[in-house]
Amino acid sequence: MIVYNASKGQFVQDVRTGVIAPKILNLIREKGLNAGQDREFESWHNSMKFMRDIVDDRDIDDEVQIAIEYNIPQTSKRVDFIIIGSNDKGKDNIVIVELKQWTKAEVVDDDMHFCVRTFVANDNRIVCHPSYQAYSYSRFISNYSQVVNSNNISLVPCAYLHNYLSKYKPALAADIYKEWYTSAPFFVMDEVQPFIDFVKKYVTKKSSNGDLLYLIDHGRIKPAKSLQDAMATMVRNEPMFDLLDEQAVCFDMCVRTMLQCLKDQKKRTIIIQGGPGTGKSVLAVNLLLHLLLSNCNAAYVTKNSAPRQAFLSILSHNKAEGIADICPLFRSPFGLSSVPADAYDCLIVDEAHRLVKKMYGDWGGENQVKECIKASLLTVFMLDEDQAVTTKDIGSVQEITKWCNKLGSSIIMREETKLVSQFRCNGSDAYIQFVDNLLQRGDETINVQLTELNYDFRVFDDACEMREALREKNADNKARMVAGYCYDWNVKHHRGDVDISLPGGFQAKWNLENDKIWAINPKSFEEVGCIHTAQGLEFDYVGVLIGKDLKYVDGRVVTDKSEISVDDKSSGIRGASDEVARRLILNTYKTLLTRGQKGCYVYCEDEALREYLKTMIS
Repeated sequence: MIVYNASKGQFVQDVRTGVIAPKILNLIREKGLNAGQDREFESWHNSMKFMRDIVDDRDIDDEVQIAIEYNIPQTSKRVDFIIIGSNDKGKDNIVIVELKQWTKAEVVDDDMHFCVRTFVANDNRIVCHPSYQAYSYSRFISNYSQVVNSNNISLVPCAYLHNYLSKYKPALAADIYKEWYTSAPFFVMDEVQPFIDFVKKYVTKKSSNGDLLYLIDHGRIKPAKSLQDAMATMVRNEPMFDLLDEQAVCFDMCVRTMLQCLKDQKKRTIIIQGGPGTGKSVLAVNLLLHLLLSNCNAAYVTKNSAPRQAFLSILSHNKAEGIADICPLFRSPFGLSSVPADAYDCLIVDEAHRLVKKMYGDWGGENQVKECIKASLLTVFMLDEDQAVTTKDIGSVQEITKWCNKLGSSIIMREETKLVSQFRCNGSDAYIQFVDNLLQRGDETINVQLTELNYDFRVFDDACEMREALREKNADNKARMVAGYCYDWNVKHHRGDVDISLPGGFQAKWNLENDKIWAINPKSFEEVGCIHTAQGLEFDYVGVLIGKDLKYVDGRVVTDKSEISVDDKSSGIRGASDEVARRLILNTYKTLLTRGQKGCYVYCEDEALREYLKTMIS
C-alpha cells in the first residue's frame, strides 16, 4: 500500500511549504493505518527536509517518483522512503531508503550480527542494523513481486542516518555487519554528497515503465524461483524434516485440499491435532515447501517467535543472507487483520493453541483465529489444546469452528487429521501417559513402567547436580534447562544479576530477551528457558525446574497460583479461577516435561513432590 506518492518536484514543494508531514498523516488516516503518533509525525517533519536536500539535485529529473511510508504487502512493515526511476542508460531502478534520526549506536555482541544498541523511544534498546532493515525489505519485494522479477527491475537498498555523528560510524561499520552495509550502504550526517552521488548512480530520470511503484503495489504476490530453490535446498539437506507415518497422510490430505481450493476458489480449513512430539512442526515445514514449489503464496505462522527463529537458523545454517531470504515465509499472526481476504493461498498455523484475540500494538486486530481464516483460502491449524498455557490462549477446535461458520470456510477434521505417533521422548507414546500420571491429569490412570521405556528420566535432590548432569549431555548443544512461571525476572527489571536462586547454591538467569535463538545458541546453556521460549521446540535432554506452584499434599498433586511470580504479566494465572489456574499450570509443566527426546531431568522445590516423583519412577 502506497501512502504518499508524488513526483520529485511535488515532494520538494511539499517540504518547502511545510505541508509534507500533515499530508502524510492525512493519507495514513484515509488508508486506515495505525500510525502518525506525535513521535512519528515529528520524524516526518525532520527527516523529509534532509531527503529533500538529497533529491533536489539538478541532475535528478523533477518527474522521478517519490514514495513515503510504503506498506509492504501482507506485512505490517513500512519502507520509509523510496526513489523510483531509471539511470542514464534507461535501466529502471528503485532506491529503498531506511531513515534514522539516531546520533550514535553501539555493537551489542559479537554474535548478534543483525542488531545494534541505540537510544530510541526514550530508552537504550536493541534494534536492527539500518542496513539490514533496508536489505530485508528489498529481499521481500524482490522475492515476491512478479513485476520486479519479470521486468528486470533492480532494488537498491540503503540507509541514511542524517543526525548520526561521524565519530560513532565505526560501530555501524563493524565487521560483523559487513554483509549488510556491503549490500545496503549507509550514510551519516557529513556524507550528504556521497549519498547524492549514490542515488544518482541509479535514478536520474523518470521510469520508462509508467507508474512503476503502482504496478508493484498492485501486482500479484508470488514466490520467485530463486526463493523456491533456496527453500528446497535448505529443507532437503535436513533429515529432521523427513515425513513419517500419519504425517505423510496428513500431508497428502493438505495438498489435495489445496488443489480443490485453487480449482473452485472456496475456503476450507483443516484442523490437525496432535500431542507433544507428534511431528506437527515437521509436517508444517514440509507442507510450506511443497506449496512454495507449487507457486502458491503460503506462509508458516506462529504467535511465539521461538519456533520461527529456530527454523530460520536451522534451515539457513545461521547464514544471515539465507535468513533474510526466507524470513517472510515464517511470520507472526500480528498484522493479519490488515491483509486482504484470501491474500494467501495457504496459511499453516503451528502451535495454534497459542493464538490470542489481540497482540499489543496490533491495533486493527480483533481475533487471531478469525484473521488467519479470513486472510487465506486454505488455513491449516495445528494444535494441542493441552498446551494452552495462558488465560489469553484462545486457539481451540470450538473457536476455529465458530469462525469457520461465520466466514464460510468448510472444516476438515477427521481421524486422518490426528497425529498420534511419538517422535520425541524416545518415540514412546507411553511416556506422555507417564507424564499425565505424574501430574494426575484426568480421572483415569494407565499403569506405565518407566523402566521399560528406555527413556532417561531422573529426579534430583539438588538443582546444581541436575545442571551438571545435564551439562554432560550437552556435547552437541542439545540440552537445556526450563522452568515454569514461579521465578521473578530480576535481571530484566534491573533488580539484580540473578533470577533463580535455589537451595544448594543454584543460581541462574532467565533466557535473555534479545536471544531469539536460545534453543540453539551454544552460549545459552546456563540460562533457563521459559515456556514461551521452549514451546514448539525440542532438545535431546531437558532439565525442568518445578517451582512451588506445584506441590504434593495428602496424596494429591496440587497447584498453587499464589506462587506464580508477580512479574508474570502474560499467563494471567494469578488472577484466574482455581480451576483455570490448575489447568494452565499442569499444561505448562506437561509441555516442559515433554521437550526432551532422550531424557528429562527434574528438580522440584517441594520436597514432598520430589519424593512422590521418585516413587513413580521406581
